[in-house]
Amino acid sequence: MIVVTGATGHIGRELVRILAEGGEQVTAVSRRPADVPDGVRHQPGDLAEPESLRPAFEGADALSLLVAGEDPQGVLEQAEAAGIRRVVLLSSQGVATRPEAFQHPARFEAAVRRTGLEWTILRSGGLNSNVYAWAESIRTRRTVAAPFGDIGLPTVDPADVAEVAAAVLREPGRHAGKTYELNGPAPVTPRGRVEAIAAALGEPVRFVEQTREEARAKMLTFMSEPAVEGTLAILGDPLPAERTPTSGVERILGRPARSFADWAARAAPAFR
Repeated sequence: MIVVTGATGHIGRELVRILAEGGEQVTAVSRRPADVPDGVRHQPGDLAEPESLRPAFEGADALSLLVAGEDPQGVLEQAEAAGIRRVVLLSSQGVATRPEAFQHPARFEAAVRRTGLEWTILRSGGLNSNVYAWAESIRTRRTVAAPFGDIGLPTVDPADVAEVAAAVLREPGRHAGKTYELNGPAPVTPRGRVEAIAAALGEPVRFVEQTREEARAKMLTFMSEPAVEGTLAILGDPLPAERTPTSGVERILGRPARSFADWAARAAPAFR
């Protein structure tokens, strides 16, 4: 059995679906009730409270672990005690490129490496689904306000991350002890993302460029200050490694990563 934490998120929900359709036994873990595919067991649990995960881990042999909560060691101890043998950690590219700003996922990576489990780490760049933050302004005003309009990054489709995670979870041994960098096939600017969403909607969407300070003030309402500063640094002054597409998705799946335009076409109903 495979346990998927964060099962209601953009990656987790897709990962549960892929595994279930592939005939795997799956336990989907989330803090709140969730609709899951037929045959999937849903178990309430909170990564901030490792003991709450004990019922979900019983009888499982593999774990997809989200970076959440503050006690990765406690979560992994519960997993090992339940007999889980393999873990795939969904981490962030920022651990490598901005370690001072991404200490939270770095702690999870360190904890995973200290276990006796067979581990694999997936470091994704920015997710295409982050632009759901624009959904309300697009639906109501057909407008997007964002900083650094002409700086491109190769953001990644959550479905690609989920497919990679599913492949790794279903291939014991092959990916043990490896870290994969996952991002999209080409850099796309915020202005270009808005154009792709507009094309998917068949209607114009106006782009308004924010200043760095305007963006920072908005982000501080839902992110910690170190995370905001790290994110703004990536968005406004990306390092070469953050600008450059990687081969991680194609290496595991045998096909190129999906484009942002492909994601926008599938996600268009959220912006109507």
